[in-house]
Amino acid sequence: MYKIKNSKELASLINCMNLNNMINEEEMSAYLDKISKLNFNSITISPTYVPLAKEKLANTDIKIGTVIGFPLGFETTEGKIAEAKQALKDGADELEVVLNLNYLKDHKFKLINDELTQLRTLLGDKTLKVIVEMQAIEDSEKAAIAKVLEENKVDYIKTSTGFVAPDNIYSKVNDINIIQKYAPQLKIEIYGGVDNYKLANQILTGGADLIASNEGYDIVERYRTLRENTQVTPKPIRFD
Repeated sequence: MYKIKNSKELASLINCMNLNNMINEEEMSAYLDKISKLNFNSITISPTYVPLAKEKLANTDIKIGTVIGFPLGFETTEGKIAEAKQALKDGADELEVVLNLNYLKDHKFKLINDELTQLRTLLGDKTLKVIVEMQAIEDSEKAAIAKVLEENKVDYIKTSTGFVAPDNIYSKVNDINIIQKYAPQLKIEIYGGVDNYKLANQILTGGADLIASNEGYDIVERYRTLRENTQVTPKPIRFD
């Protein structure tokens, strides 16, 4: 199993997700305050709250991510570029762009390449993640798109929008295996249904680089309670 040393390391491997479209500013502010207390790798929130997160997380190392073309990805490239420009202007450190599956199904790889080239140029050294709805495509398509993403210097492939996610560890590990075989330099972020430490640990053991979870805070807090908050007073040692 993956060897997690402590809750700080665990948090550094988690991208906290909060794409609740019904959350108000006061609730989001409270969520950001809570998240700021732990050493998370990143958060992903809606474009609406990127400026608020930039303010609330200014004194942390947590990277601020948001979504582009979410959740279906079939917007025009021009539309995605406009969204991306605004998100960067608002302070986003990472962009998660939903792949256009119509292009993939039609084998229109030139259009995919053109979109990724523009995004990579726009982001510069910012993190570019591409969300591929892996459970909606065949294994051969997973292999093909992984190669395309690696060739275009995408930083991470993210395996789900959260709307269509595998319901078992075997499907998740199958996706990891395919990506690692055909795009070994491409980092992998697994999303969908990861709501406890045991499953997160299994996925990391399976080869994922990052876990995305709506339950990221609770995963780390439960781990910390179990592993680091146990208070034991040892009995005195007697030698007689």
